[in-house]
Amino acid sequence: MKTNEDLKADNKSVAETMIQIVEGCRVPTKMRYSDDWPLAEILSIRETPNGDTMYYIHYIDYNKRLDEWVSKERLDLQKLQLPRKESKSVNNLKNGSRPSSPEREIPTPDIDATHHDYALQSQPEINSVVKHELLPPLENGNTGNVAAATAALSPVAIPLSVPKKIPPSGRKRKHGSMSTPSAPINDDHHDHDSQDSMAPQLAAGASGAVVAPRTSGSLTVHHSDDIVTRIKNLEMLELGRHRIKPWYFSPYPIELVSLPCIYLCEFCLKYMKSRKCLQRHSDKCVLRHPPGNEIYRKQSVSFFEIDGRKNKFYAQNLCLLAKCFLDHKTLYYDTDPFLFYIMTEIDVRGFHIVGYFSKEKESSEDYNVACILTLPPYQRKGFGKMLIEFSYELSKFEGKTGSPEKPLSDLGLLSYRSYWSETILDILVNLKIVEPNENPMMTINELSELTSIKKEDVISTLQYLNLINYYKGQYIITLTKDVLSVYERAAAKRKLRIDPKCLHWTPKDWSKRGKW
Repeated sequence: MKTNEDLKADNKSVAETMIQIVEGCRVPTKMRYSDDWPLAEILSIRETPNGDTMYYIHYIDYNKRLDEWVSKERLDLQKLQLPRKESKSVNNLKNGSRPSSPEREIPTPDIDATHHDYALQSQPEINSVVKHELLPPLENGNTGNVAAATAALSPVAIPLSVPKKIPPSGRKRKHGSMSTPSAPINDDHHDHDSQDSMAPQLAAGASGAVVAPRTSGSLTVHHSDDIVTRIKNLEMLELGRHRIKPWYFSPYPIELVSLPCIYLCEFCLKYMKSRKCLQRHSDKCVLRHPPGNEIYRKQSVSFFEIDGRKNKFYAQNLCLLAKCFLDHKTLYYDTDPFLFYIMTEIDVRGFHIVGYFSKEKESSEDYNVACILTLPPYQRKGFGKMLIEFSYELSKFEGKTGSPEKPLSDLGLLSYRSYWSETILDILVNLKIVEPNENPMMTINELSELTSIKKEDVISTLQYLNLINYYKGQYIITLTKDVLSVYERAAAKRKLRIDPKCLHWTPKDWSKRGKW
């Protein structure tokens, strides 16, 4: 005689066999490397040669790079949600969002087996006054370093004047797939009682943390996000000594995507179907570094500048590789209007690609980066910030301020936020006293000129860090002990830096050239 447990298991099995799982269903799914069961959407279904059914799922509210094929055992079919018949029109979706699926029905009850950005536009000049309180002398009479002085200080208040009237925003916020991280520095607010409750609102910058940036750019993919491009089509890439699992769809030739691994030459980035083909190619390939001009070298790090028109084969292969790790950017077929800056590591075998960024030869909006990528084997080692710092060094050589194209990926946004924060705080905490008994002064415009960071990005970073406060009728920047301690820890961890003396590069005026 069967027990209640056996009956429940039998009824559950019967209920599951009666459920027809179709594309667009949502169901809790067990994640590969954890015991979590987040809600996931079924994007595609396929049969394996063994007769098993596999489901390609996207975890709701998770990045697309976690999408994967799963078996039926990892689906909680008791909580299956069926899709509606009418689906959303793809044309009504914002660029960068996913046509994620048919509208939900009222969620079906659980089967009980026992019963069966905005941005600033044409913002006026901000002659913002930035002033530091004098550091109190230590016992020996010297001001000492910032960390020692702040132990005896209350938060440093820096007056900041802003325009009385802020023009209406010309760009509307668009829904993007990226998530804005919370500020890493929690500023303590002091003197709340003395703050004016009627403080005017300060607008966010063009890439502010308050709202998402606009979702357009010269390398943004302009296609409807159909079901084909939503599904990862590559299993594995082999590049030099590394085997890398792609994160997103990339339009490699159809005859290669069914292979278990695609082999890339690490010097010219040509793709091949087997290791034997790669070995034959390596015997003939004369490149041991990216084509183009080497414009920077210090120790084992080197940068090459590549013209997308002169080196189209390499540039297109680079974009194909980058598309595996960038969700909503990179068009691989039109590389003529772009310059590519390749970061490499040097050893006895040659120059091995670490990452790259691209920029337009002529940018009407002063963008200094179109796409930026650090390859997964080199992430979390400081190379991402080094790429960003190099892009701003080029802007300094050009005598311009710059900003990256939007939208930024989630990892790109984190890297830029961290770089902007460290760079701006580095200037603020190291302002020197020019004359005795005089507080040092600095404007927002001067901060922008010193760093080549766009003024809107400077303002948005200060807001993101919660450093701007309204105090006694004026805006001030409050640098607390916590802010300074976090800055010092971050600066101590950052080992890789760009040395401007090692950069040998002359900017070109592409507007005076008849053809790129």
